[in-house]
Amino acid sequence: MFAIIVGLVALMAMAYIGWSILWIAPVAAAVVALLSGMNVFDAFTSDFMSGFASFARDFFPVFLFGAIFGKLMEVTGSARTVAQFLSKIVGKERAILGVLLGAAILTYGGVSLFVVVFVMYPLSLNLFRQANISRKVIPGTIVLGAFTFTMTALPGTAQVQNYIPTEYFDTTMMAAPIMGTVTGLIMAVGGYFYLSRRANTLTKNGEVFTEPKDAKKDDETKEKDPNIILSFLPLLTVVVLINVVDMEMLTALLVGIVLSMVLSFQTFKRFTGAMNEGAKGAVTAVVNTGAAVGFGAVVQAAPAFPAIQNSLLNIKGGLVVSDALATQVLAMITGSASGGMNITLNALGSEYYQQAMEMGMNPEILHRITALASGASILPHNGALLTVLAITGMTHKDSYKDIFFVAFLIPTIALAVGIGMSFIGIV
Repeated sequence: MFAIIVGLVALMAMAYIGWSILWIAPVAAAVVALLSGMNVFDAFTSDFMSGFASFARDFFPVFLFGAIFGKLMEVTGSARTVAQFLSKIVGKERAILGVLLGAAILTYGGVSLFVVVFVMYPLSLNLFRQANISRKVIPGTIVLGAFTFTMTALPGTAQVQNYIPTEYFDTTMMAAPIMGTVTGLIMAVGGYFYLSRRANTLTKNGEVFTEPKDAKKDDETKEKDPNIILSFLPLLTVVVLINVVDMEMLTALLVGIVLSMVLSFQTFKRFTGAMNEGAKGAVTAVVNTGAAVGFGAVVQAAPAFPAIQNSLLNIKGGLVVSDALATQVLAMITGSASGGMNITLNALGSEYYQQAMEMGMNPEILHRITALASGASILPHNGALLTVLAITGMTHKDSYKDIFFVAFLIPTIALAVGIGMSFIGIV
């Protein structure tokens, strides 16, 4: 257990001060292996690389298509047009709200969280540029819209964190609607007010919008903005194909890519560059996230991990508290919301359900608490967090404080409220 704690703390500390996850993840994994009495070479070549490779195998296509789609939205001017439209609706000074709503709509509609990051980043740049808000706030805003209330709380959200519990608790994705709505509002409203205050503080200190280092100065700003309907159409098409037509995400993204190119064919000279840049971004994101997943794989292979798991799954305080703490802590250790949830439910999901039935407890409570707990877990080595930072070009020092508040602290408060609601039977 000491080995796992030392390795985890070392990884978080090194990630926070800005060292690349590509080499600190293997180093931290080696620390865990060495102190655990494991063969360091085998831990790296087998456990670490298996976790890394399985993540790349499962998610690189989504990363690739999502990144290209987002880049095409940017270079065709569609992202700028959508951003301006959102700015008119919510007000130029409410750029944070515009990004928050855009990310939330896409996430609730079932678009992959990683795709949402790629798509929302160019929109965020345009909105924050117009409002003259520091880019440091962009990661926290995207994370709030995509990785919190729409991922775990709102009933009916088409995300995997809301689907997995249905397999164990015989529930639907609309489980615990009152609890989900209340906790979702706590996250959304609390996070929004925190980020708004943070942006105001940065502005008062003289930190305003600055162009990214890789920003290309060309004549696109002099061009006439694309038609708003045509700009929205690729985004809406992807959402509808995934959620209404029930099309595979990769196919839906491919349709979105093709549609974006057809509707903006006059900018065809930029397509090759956009696809090249999108591919580079996808590789960076999947490799960084895969490294964090590889570390989690070594932790799970450590001899002490089953003992930690059993201790968490047998916490005193009742069924709901045990479920919440086990899911949250395991998600924190593995750097993955769905990973922590899967470990918990695979180990004791059926037992939790059986106990709930014997107690007369509505299993929808366990469904929603499990989902909420999985999301309240973003530490510096979290895979999704690393993707956001890689795409936005920010560092932990720049933006993790904001992400900690909106995606860890406030969701933990919401989780506590959800547990309290379960004690008095509000579902």
